[in-house]
Amino acid sequence: MVYKVIGLMSGSSLDGLDICYTFLEEMRGKWSFDIQEAECIPYEPKMAEQLSRASALPGGDFLKLHTSYGRFLGEKVNEFVRQHGLDHKIDFIASHGHTVYHDPANHTSFQIGDGATIAAVTNRPVISDLRSLDVALGGQGAPIVPIGDKLLFSDFDYWLNIGGIINITVQHEGKHIAFDIGPGNQVLNALAAVEGKEMDENGDLARQGSLLTDVLGKLNGQAYYKKLPPKSLSNDAAKALVFPTLMQSSQNNRDLLRTAAQHMAEQIGNVVKQYPSGKERAKMLVTGGGAFNKYLIELMEQVLEPLNVNPVVPYEQVVKYKEALVMALIGALRWREETNVLSDVTGASKDSISGALWMV
Repeated sequence: MVYKVIGLMSGSSLDGLDICYTFLEEMRGKWSFDIQEAECIPYEPKMAEQLSRASALPGGDFLKLHTSYGRFLGEKVNEFVRQHGLDHKIDFIASHGHTVYHDPANHTSFQIGDGATIAAVTNRPVISDLRSLDVALGGQGAPIVPIGDKLLFSDFDYWLNIGGIINITVQHEGKHIAFDIGPGNQVLNALAAVEGKEMDENGDLARQGSLLTDVLGKLNGQAYYKKLPPKSLSNDAAKALVFPTLMQSSQNNRDLLRTAAQHMAEQIGNVVKQYPSGKERAKMLVTGGGAFNKYLIELMEQVLEPLNVNPVVPYEQVVKYKEALVMALIGALRWREETNVLSDVTGASKDSISGALWMV
């Protein structure tokens, strides 16, 4: 069976809306994918500002943003469909939305972007609200991408995503375990912004810096890193781990970038030490915007080489759009009424078939 799906994803780095149109095929329990079209639509500064401050809005304004962002998503899908000639070629849309509040300890997580509005604007079936059931079942509601790691990228031993937050999936004792490692691109981007740049392209600024061992020690000493999974981070919690140490420092900015990159590489290495593959040589799939940071990848290679793990950066579409692709898969599984969120990963009381279906 082949499903023609649009997956939508907006990540914590607030760089834009990822749209992925893919063919997903299931044959005798095996899934495969073929990305047909994909693009990232950058957010205007006003939209990025609204999303970043959404959780502080009064109730009425929050709900208005929820629906207006849903309208924005629907309109961008319509533009994407027209641009690529996809009318009558889409079975449904699967939308993650943008996480604006995440407090699983109190059974609450909210992704803004009203699914009903997307359905109304696009006149297509929409599957949204992909995390809420898992959170209601006592789970972290995150990460949810591991179902895609399991079904679409089974040739690897570790699956790393370097977005605004770094998360990983590992195989351990026959199960998939996944969790947020720590802050990622949002830290590097914030430090690059000090020098008037949107990002540290290729890690060139960090490469020019020197390692600050005392700062590195403070970063690595955070209690979160010693906590066992399941665990996840909100944007605010991720920033709280490192922003006070880095952004309030009087040290040279490029030294701070160099140290932040080393910190990320070492925390990734610590996870591999905690969950060894048992293989003579293991492979780690690396996706997300951070996979384009050549210097960060070099630091990871230095840390992972003694652990006999090869980081592998796949072709560009997978690097950029893996999460949107997996949202499409999660939608397809919901359409089929099959498990799409794994309790082994999130800590929920059971696996779930998550997502609200909006039909027009």
